[in-house]
Amino acid sequence: MNIAYLLIPKHRVAFLYDDNTMRQGLEKLRHHGLSAVPVINRKGQYVGTVSEGDFLWRLIPDEGTPCPCTVKDLERLHVRDILQENPSVRITASLDELLNNIIRHNFVPVVDDLNSFIGIVTRRSIIRYLAKEKESAPSLRKIV
Repeated sequence: MNIAYLLIPKHRVAFLYDDNTMRQGLEKLRHHGLSAVPVINRKGQYVGTVSEGDFLWRLIPDEGTPCPCTVKDLERLHVRDILQENPSVRITASLDELLNNIIRHNFVPVVDDLNSFIGIVTRRSIIRYLAKEKESAPSLRKIV
C-alpha cells in the first residue's frame, strides 16, 4: 500500500514556521481548532511538531524561570524553542512504519527525500483505510 493514498497534502495542512512567535502559534492553533501542528523551517523542511500542551508547559515555567505571561513576552519566544519530536516518515514508508508512528501521535508528518514537508497522514485516515480493508477481505475460516 502506498501511503500517498492517505496523504493530506501540505497546501491543505495547517502548519507553523519554526521562527513564528509563540503568540502566532497559539493563534493558529485556536483559529483552526487544532491540538497540534507540524513545524517547518523557511526552506520547507520538517523540523518537529508543536502541541497546545507544549505551549502550556512553556507558560508554566520551572521554579526559578520567569513566566512569559504577557503578550509582549509571547512575541519574543519562538515556536522552535518549544518543539517536540514527532518522527516523520518518507513518502515511500511502509504501512507498518506508519502504524508504529501513529500510535503515539494523531498524525504522522510525511517528507520527501530532501526532508521537505509534503503533508501528513492522520490516525483517522489510517483507521478508515484499515476498516475498508477488513470489510473487503474475504472471510477467513479458522483452521482447527
